[in-house]
Amino acid sequence: MNNLVIFPMLIPVVAGLVMVVFRHKITLQRILSIISAVGIAVVTAILIHQVSTQGIQTIHLGGWVPPFGIVFVGDMFALILVFTTAIVAIACLFYAFSSISHKRESYYFYAFVQFLLAGVIGSFLTGDLFNLFVCFEVMLLASYVLISLGGERIQLRESIKYVLINIISSILFLISIGFLYGAVGTLNMAQISERVALAEQSGILTTVAILFLIVFALKSALFLFFWLPGSYAVPPAAVAALFGALLTKVGIYALYRTFTLMFYHEPGITHTLLGIMAGATMILGGIGAIAYQDIKRIVSYNVVIAVGFIIAGLAVFNVAAIEGAIYYLIHDMIAKALLFLLAGSIVYLTGQAWLKNVGGMIRHYPVLGWTFFLVVLSLAGIPPLSGFIGKVLVAQGALSGGSYVIAAVALGSSLLVLYSLLKIFKNTFWGETVLSDDEVIPLKKGMLLPCVFLAALSIGLGLGVEGISGYVTQAAETLMNPSIYIDAVLYDN
Repeated sequence: MNNLVIFPMLIPVVAGLVMVVFRHKITLQRILSIISAVGIAVVTAILIHQVSTQGIQTIHLGGWVPPFGIVFVGDMFALILVFTTAIVAIACLFYAFSSISHKRESYYFYAFVQFLLAGVIGSFLTGDLFNLFVCFEVMLLASYVLISLGGERIQLRESIKYVLINIISSILFLISIGFLYGAVGTLNMAQISERVALAEQSGILTTVAILFLIVFALKSALFLFFWLPGSYAVPPAAVAALFGALLTKVGIYALYRTFTLMFYHEPGITHTLLGIMAGATMILGGIGAIAYQDIKRIVSYNVVIAVGFIIAGLAVFNVAAIEGAIYYLIHDMIAKALLFLLAGSIVYLTGQAWLKNVGGMIRHYPVLGWTFFLVVLSLAGIPPLSGFIGKVLVAQGALSGGSYVIAAVALGSSLLVLYSLLKIFKNTFWGETVLSDDEVIPLKKGMLLPCVFLAALSIGLGLGVEGISGYVTQAAETLMNPSIYIDAVLYDN
């Protein structure tokens, strides 16, 4: 038992509650928000080291004997995502300091960012399905506030759609939990895995598994992504970056945890469906990305493409593909946050989101332009940047597993990403400038530096991939061998 496991979630909860009390102390809230994010990163780094040397860390709240009570589990896969979440949050918060209006800040903006982080991190660390539902709801409630904060007409229109879709998916989630509990008599994920294995995943359990697939597909924008492009295009850039980097990743994590730990016994059905949905997601997301001329919509559709690609690794379901998906998941959290921040900076500087209304920005903002070009190459998987190793391993795993169609679609999606983002780069930074010298406004350092920081991380992740390879391999081994997780939760106490 390790009490540290609860701290990555506890820190933002406490910070958020303090911020609610000191609503009008904006400077204090900014300081606390950064302290909270840094604290999460430090504690998670300690836990990662402990897991790498001692094995999976758990805590059973209230001292209940497993599988009873509330359990939080820090395995390598979850902790890598928690650490990346903290790093992304630090960059987005610094960007928010220079870009979020004082009015938004005074309406609990930083408090709800902390509650959002608590929900995301809790979802990664929980070892119980009902607590996963609770953490999802904490995250979603915070996102409802953040997406609508400001009260602009387009925000309210898109937020209604966003709220309705998530309410429907949450109802389906609760129904699915009820059916599963009725079938196996427990909600502890490790014990569910044992009982599903004993029952040999009968027809009813496969049906429940498909229900969970639908639920998490809605939440991660896997195939059922119609709600995402509009919803992610309307909040301020700092909020959109948090959404693009974190929210769909929680749904992706839930799919990985569900179909590697609990429902892995009938891959002929569930993983075939995952493969079909992943391929369709990449194709349809790519069509949307190349069809639109709105910068924010193009960026949002690129989130959809990445969801399909990461789930393709789960559908293939071998060691190479899982490792590649984990590498790409880490990369995508950083790169998507950067992409949304850069897109927000372009709109801030020009007042325009349509490609035909902007151009020639490289003349006035060279650092911004070349940073954007860097993230384009990274997301397309150009070596030696951070997206390369993930794409290579997923493709390798698909080919070795005979999933040639998935491999072709996954590699083809890189071309769609490259084309759609180069379209933004070409139209906004090259050509005839639409800004006269009198209209040029300086880009605040508080907006540029977080972008440079994330770009440097992308480069470092690509060049220093050997530094994290051991952690990724351990995460993949845990996913591919459920007994490691089960033993740590149920028996090693």
